[in-house]
Amino acid sequence: MTQVRNYKEAGFGTVLEELEWRGLINQSTDREELAKALNGNPITFYTGFDPTAASIHIGNLVQVILMRHLQAAGHHPIALVGGATGLIGDPRQSGERTLNSKEIVAQWTDRLRAQISRFLETSGDNPVRFVSNYDWTAQMSAIDFLRDVGKNFRLGTMLAKDTVARRLNSDEGISFTEFSYQVLQGNDYLHLYDEFGVTLETGGADQWGNLVSGLDLIRKVRGVSVHVMTSPIITDSNGKKFGKSEGGAIWLDPTMFSPYKFYQFWFNQPDSEVIKLLKFFTFLPKEEIERLEGEVEVNPGAREAQRTLAWEVTSFVHGDKAAQGAIDASAALFGRGELTDLDEETLESALEGVKVDGADGEKVFATVEVGARVVEAGVACGLFKSISEARKTIKGGGVYVNNQRVEDAEAVLSSEDFLFNRFALVRRGKKALGAVEAK
Repeated sequence: MTQVRNYKEAGFGTVLEELEWRGLINQSTDREELAKALNGNPITFYTGFDPTAASIHIGNLVQVILMRHLQAAGHHPIALVGGATGLIGDPRQSGERTLNSKEIVAQWTDRLRAQISRFLETSGDNPVRFVSNYDWTAQMSAIDFLRDVGKNFRLGTMLAKDTVARRLNSDEGISFTEFSYQVLQGNDYLHLYDEFGVTLETGGADQWGNLVSGLDLIRKVRGVSVHVMTSPIITDSNGKKFGKSEGGAIWLDPTMFSPYKFYQFWFNQPDSEVIKLLKFFTFLPKEEIERLEGEVEVNPGAREAQRTLAWEVTSFVHGDKAAQGAIDASAALFGRGELTDLDEETLESALEGVKVDGADGEKVFATVEVGARVVEAGVACGLFKSISEARKTIKGGGVYVNNQRVEDAEAVLSSEDFLFNRFALVRRGKKALGAVEAK
């Protein structure tokens, strides 16, 4: 990164003040000492990402954004993609993780490294450094691990960690494998302190116990005070962990969660949450976010803050072209753009929300034969309760196929009506959309 951010011009005294204003700090070691560290000469810090899936999700994105802020302030980032800890899995509140094979974890490690590198500076005079804890952990024998690392941990302290305590009191309990995770993470911090002079570790609030284990280990074996800092676990207006859709996590990999759905997720955030999310997930300046906050209060119907949030996060994660494609797709579905300008993947993703209940309870596209009547297609995709209701609406001028008004109540769907030989869009009025897929 060739130029360190000017915080006075940005309306802040330091990077720490900006992080606090954005709400990105939940807990930290001594605030005064941390401020001295971050306001002095550049320090080296690290953040860990375990390859327990093929992609990171928007919960992990908070950590990436925190890293980017610190990198912009001139501090030196290390991204640890945990080839070793990914084989173990940090303890969850809900129960034991399924252990993945070494081959799968190695593949996911490479994928996460490539993914994270898109969001941080990888060249210039302050590039991010990538490391894997498999490189040093795999070299240790069990005896070495127990003698050199394990002897510095006290069982009482380990049992008192929140997640461990909750799991111990659950029906499932906790395995020794997951119980040992905090020792492995503590050893990571010690290794990075010795190897690269790392003096700050960042992570999510649910990682506080694991982060502190490294801090305590370094203090015990090296006699040095280092720092840890966590970002909050973000929740929605209902108190539910933010970033969980009905189908699972909001992944950053476009093949696992499409840019269209990603854009819509951000655009659909409520007024009560949108300013908080602008602070967390965008790099917009303070004065712009405060302006948008005023717009939410005086003109909420315009949804300018939501549009800005959706554009900023989608373009950051997927690029400007994908973000614009999501906007164009939304417009095309409701007659404000050309359906033929969309590619098949974007169209299919955009139609995800109009699926109907299948025989096995899963959501599927309603299907009809080429040559089926429009009224039959309208009933199949759930826009109408009956054929007669569909006919009546057509006669009233309120039914469209691929944004073209249907004039004939007995009109049929020809092969040309199925976009990409697959989908025909049926719309009732301005807002009620359905789709059928050719059998």
